[in-house]
Amino acid sequence: LNVLSHVYFTETRPYNQGARLTAFELLEEHIPSTLVCDSAVSALLQSDPGIQAIVVGADRVAANGDTANKIGTYQLAITAHHHNRLFIVAAPSTSIDLDMPSGKQIEIEQRDPSEILVQSGFTKSSVATGSLEPASVQVAPLETRAWNPSFDVTPAALISAIVTEKGVITKQPNSSEFD
Repeated sequence: LNVLSHVYFTETRPYNQGARLTAFELLEEHIPSTLVCDSAVSALLQSDPGIQAIVVGADRVAANGDTANKIGTYQLAITAHHHNRLFIVAAPSTSIDLDMPSGKQIEIEQRDPSEILVQSGFTKSSVATGSLEPASVQVAPLETRAWNPSFDVTPAALISAIVTEKGVITKQPNSSEFD
């Protein structure tokens, strides 16, 4: 029986979905876990050879296996490849678009720059009391410009497998794309 012994999960900037939602779910399920800065994953893989895979979600999967997901997914695939670890996409089968030949056709939305220039959250005291008072802090000088794409596309060549509720999809040997 293979049991998940520990999960490292990223903050998932700029909205911090990992720090908020993934952390909550892992705690609720009593899965041992550690929050990691988005930019620390490569160092983590370098320092811990016991990490076997990176698992991410997907908002869209093209017919060849190219995958669109939250910004930062592509760099996770690159570091998994560099460190010789599996890179697995887990998504509902409804995310697979067989009418889209490749990720080149996926349009990437540019988000409001303020989403990365301003950090939002709750005051520490309000979290402790459960009242959840929102607060925002400007983290960059006001004149700072920002590039803020909502998604990136991970090429199928970097993906080890795609897992859906219907099963696991793998590539043919020596293929860089999925059939």
